[in-house]
Amino acid sequence: PTNVFAQTGVLSMPKPEPVAAKAGTTVEVKLPLQLREGYHVNSDKPPDPYLIPLRLTWDSGPITVAEIVYPKPEPHKVDFFAGPLPVFSGRFELLTRFKVPASVPPGLVNVSGKLRYQACNDRMCLPPKTIDVILPVSVSR
Repeated sequence: PTNVFAQTGVLSMPKPEPVAAKAGTTVEVKLPLQLREGYHVNSDKPPDPYLIPLRLTWDSGPITVAEIVYPKPEPHKVDFFAGPLPVFSGRFELLTRFKVPASVPPGLVNVSGKLRYQACNDRMCLPPKTIDVILPVSVSR
């Protein structure tokens, strides 16, 4: 089916650059996302339980997540929902604050995560998709 190609081409995320972090500190990492023209994804807190939220999760490991900050959604009117939906579209960033414990030895730590989303245009939604994210963190003392 042709829609499989459309789905992979709808949301793009560059491979995360290595992040330098000092043991015993908190580091902020921004993931830039870009949606194709005409598409949007639901915000992290959609108004209806049937809508799939944009969700970034990180696996637990030596480096822990202090918080994940989503941008402010824009209201968007679609045919299949009564009110405006809070969505993200165009280019936006997800910010994660990681805690790097003092006990983490210096060196490279790969933090794995997943980004789950459902891209929609004004008429229909594509199947939900989960992409793997690997963030290389270079820890120093």
